[in-house]
Amino acid sequence: MLLTSDGPLTAAYDLAMLDLDGVVYIGSAAVDGASAAIADARSAGMRVAFITNNASRPAGVVAKHLRELGVTAAAEDVVTSAQAAARLLLERFGAGAPILCLGGAGLRAALDEVGLVPVDAGAEAAAAASGYGPDLPWRDIMHAAVRIRDGLPWVASNTDHTIPTAYGVAPGHGVLVDMMRRFTGVTPQVAGKPERPLLDETVRRVGGRRPLMVGDRLDTDIEGAHRAGVDSLLVLTGVSGLAELVRASPGERPTYVAPDLRGLGVPHAAPEAVPGGWRLGGWTGRVEEGRLVLRDDGPGDGPTPSSADWWRVAAATAWDHRDRTGVVPDVTMARVPEPGRAAR
Repeated sequence: MLLTSDGPLTAAYDLAMLDLDGVVYIGSAAVDGASAAIADARSAGMRVAFITNNASRPAGVVAKHLRELGVTAAAEDVVTSAQAAARLLLERFGAGAPILCLGGAGLRAALDEVGLVPVDAGAEAAAAASGYGPDLPWRDIMHAAVRIRDGLPWVASNTDHTIPTAYGVAPGHGVLVDMMRRFTGVTPQVAGKPERPLLDETVRRVGGRRPLMVGDRLDTDIEGAHRAGVDSLLVLTGVSGLAELVRASPGERPTYVAPDLRGLGVPHAAPEAVPGGWRLGGWTGRVEEGRLVLRDDGPGDGPTPSSADWWRVAAATAWDHRDRTGVVPDVTMARVPEPGRAAR
């Protein structure tokens, strides 16, 4: 269930690990209010790291993109799944080891950064590293797959099945990983979310004793936080909406929920159980005839209940019902309120 934070999350945690697409930006545009929320978090003393499963771009290129969107960022603030993969390989094979690099510029730069030697598919190698690369030749994929089948150790940057592009959602690196797994019979070690190496690498690079994962995807960001043993904040500016939230399994449920990154700077109250449902901030949630129903039970002349509290009550009500009955409530009739500035 959701937890309570009596003070703002910026005081309860000292590192915010921010997913990028859907949290800080969407495509080529910054999420509304994200830059100011990040600046406010830093002003409150919180470290901020930008983490991404996308292994195709070097950290410096990602930081430049963030600055173009009005977000203050340096290369050392960015941690990619390629860097996490390089760390795994360095720890296993040591500096100077030749690594078959099946990926783009981001993967090659990450291997170079830690003193590994990226080599082509036909060269002698201690292991293979793979990551998303839009210009990968099929002959290199075939050559690498044969070598992995024949025993070459393999680390994959991530297993994301989709990637956003200017022309729509396209197949991600996970599609290639699945194909190679079927051919080789080998399951790679994975560095990116929801596996924990990326989050561990972020803490190692940026510091922080009380990290908070912030993401928009339950199946990568929030599940990854669970696997790493850290708390999480789900923001509702990306792919996860009401349908995804209510059917979240226990391993995909966030510690906190907020409409956007401004949720870092406010306290968070958890809903309380009441007879037949859950209540918070004027909202009461129940499941009636299999449907999720939320009502504004606040006094008519009182403050308008916040949209943030609506989402928290919706989550608590649905999760409790699923855990008790095994059934996810129907949300087709639930009316999501307009985003509110208050986040009580």
